[in-house]
Amino acid sequence: MAVQLPSIFEERMKNLLGDEFEQFMKSYEQSPHAGLRVNRLKISMEQFDELAPFDMRPIPWCGTGFYVPHGVKPGLHPYYHAGLYYIQEPSAMAPVELLDVQPGDHVLDLCAAPGGKSTQIAAKLQGKGVLVTNDIHSERTKALAKNVELYGVRNAVVLNESPERIAGAFPHYFNKVLIDAPCSGEGMFRKDEDMVKSWEHHSVEKCVLMQRDILETAAKLLAPGGMIVYSTCTFAPEENEAMIAEFLNLNPDFTVHDIPETAGFAPGRPDWVRQVMPETAEKTGAVLDQTRGTARLWPHLLEGEGHYVAVLQHRPETTAERISSVGDEKETVSKIAEDQGIAVTQPLSKADRKRERLMRTESRERTERPGRGSKNEGRAGRNNERDARKSSRGKGRGTDPVNIDPGTVYQQFIEEHLELELLGETVFYGDRVYQSSVGASRLEGLKVIRPGWFMGTVKNGRFVPSHPLACALNSSEAKRVINLTSASGEAVRYLKGETLNIEEARVECKPGAAAKGYALVCVDGYALGWGKWLEGVLKNEYPAGWRWTSV
Repeated sequence: MAVQLPSIFEERMKNLLGDEFEQFMKSYEQSPHAGLRVNRLKISMEQFDELAPFDMRPIPWCGTGFYVPHGVKPGLHPYYHAGLYYIQEPSAMAPVELLDVQPGDHVLDLCAAPGGKSTQIAAKLQGKGVLVTNDIHSERTKALAKNVELYGVRNAVVLNESPERIAGAFPHYFNKVLIDAPCSGEGMFRKDEDMVKSWEHHSVEKCVLMQRDILETAAKLLAPGGMIVYSTCTFAPEENEAMIAEFLNLNPDFTVHDIPETAGFAPGRPDWVRQVMPETAEKTGAVLDQTRGTARLWPHLLEGEGHYVAVLQHRPETTAERISSVGDEKETVSKIAEDQGIAVTQPLSKADRKRERLMRTESRERTERPGRGSKNEGRAGRNNERDARKSSRGKGRGTDPVNIDPGTVYQQFIEEHLELELLGETVFYGDRVYQSSVGASRLEGLKVIRPGWFMGTVKNGRFVPSHPLACALNSSEAKRVINLTSASGEAVRYLKGETLNIEEARVECKPGAAAKGYALVCVDGYALGWGKWLEGVLKNEYPAGWRWTSV
C-alpha cells in the first residue's frame, strides 16, 4: 500500500527531481527493505555463515550487512538475544562504513540513540581504542546503553550530554566523529509512517539550527587530521549540501573527501542549493561545488531508504592557523592540556548555554529525578546519577557495610570465575564496578550513563556479576560454561527466565573449577547470560527487563 505523502513534500520533490520524480514516487509503492548486520565482536563472518538460521543476501556497501527476506523476523531467534547480529535498515549502515574506523581509533558517536551505529563502530574497533557514544535525550539513552551492553562492547562510555559540554571535556580528542544528525526524516517516510505525521513538527528550519551547532562543535572535538562523517535521513538540501557548504566556508581547514559513486550511491546536488537557497550559494561560493563529492542514497536507485552522507577530512597543517585566527585562548589551553593528558572542562558561553537549552527542551520534560533508575538488576537505562556524582568527588568507595575492600572482592571474583585480562581503569560508582577506557577524571562534570563496561556490584562483601559482563564474554573466558542449543528450545526457556534442570556432566569446567557456582550460559557456544548451578538445577540469572516476551 502506497504511503500518503504530504502534498508540500511531493511538490518540492517534483521540482527538484524533474524527470526522476515518477520513478521516485513508485518506490513508495514497494515495501521497505529489512536488513541485519553481523556483530564481529562476537562471531566471525565465516562462523555466522555456518549458523545463519535464514536466507540472506549481501548489502553492497556493508561487508557485514545482509538483506533479510520479507516476513522473516530475526528478533525471534536466540541468536538475536546473544547479540550475534543487529537488526538495521540497510542504508543506515553506510555512514559508519564511510567513517573507516580502525582498531585503536578514538571515536565519538555524537547523536547515537538507539545505538545501531555505535555497535557497528565497536565491531570495527575490536575492543581497541575508545568509543564515546552520546545522546542528548535522557530517555533515548536507555536503549543506547542496552544495545551497547547486549552487543558486548567493552570499550565504550555512554553519555547524556550536549555536544558543547563534551567538547569541554574532550577537546580535540577524537580522530573519528560520527554525526547522525537530528533531521526532518523525509527519507524514512516509506519505512515509518509516523515520520510523515511528525514531519511538520520537525521542520527543516528547526533542524538546520541544531545541525549547524552540532557540526561546529564537532570541529572542536576532532583531533588534527581527523575525520567527521555527517549523515541525515532526509532529502532536504537545506539540511544536507547547504549545511556542509556553510561548514566548509567557516572552516577552511576541512575538505570533502569524495565518496565513490558505487553501489547505487548518487552524488550530492550543489545545484539544488543554488535553486532553493541562492543566498547561501552565493555566500559559500566555490566550496559549494565540493558537496558533489557527498552521497545521496535514494529509495528508487538502491535497496534502502533515503539517506545523505558527507565525509569531512581535516587538514592538520592548518590547525595552528585556525586557533590563532580565532584567538580563543581557552581552546589553546585545552589543546595543551590534552597533549599532557590533563582534562579541562570549559565553561559554556552564553550562546552555548542558549543552544543547549534549545536542544534539551524535549529531554528535560521527560528526565527522571537523579538516582531513580530501574530497580531491575542489569536492565538497560538504569543510571544512579547520585552515585555517579559521589564517585566523581572521590566518595564512591568504601560504602559497603562489610569492612572489606570492594576492589579485593571484585578481583577475587575475576580470578575464581574468569580467565580475563582487565583492560583500562577500574572505576567504582557507588556499589557498581566498571572497567573504563577513559579516565574517571575526564568524565567529571558530565552526565554519565555508563562510564565503561559494567562488571557488577559489590554488596555485603560479595561481588555480583552483571548481565553486561556476561554479554561481552566469549565462552573461553569463563571457567564454568553451560551450553544450550537453539534447536532444543532450552535457550528460549532460559531467555524467558525459567529454571532449568541441567546434569552435572553438561557443566563444562576449566581445570581446578568445580561445577557449583556461577556459569556462563551460552546458546550454540555464544554467551546469553549468567546462571547459578547447584545439584542439577540451574538458577536463572537472566535479568527480568531483558527477558524473551514473544510467543
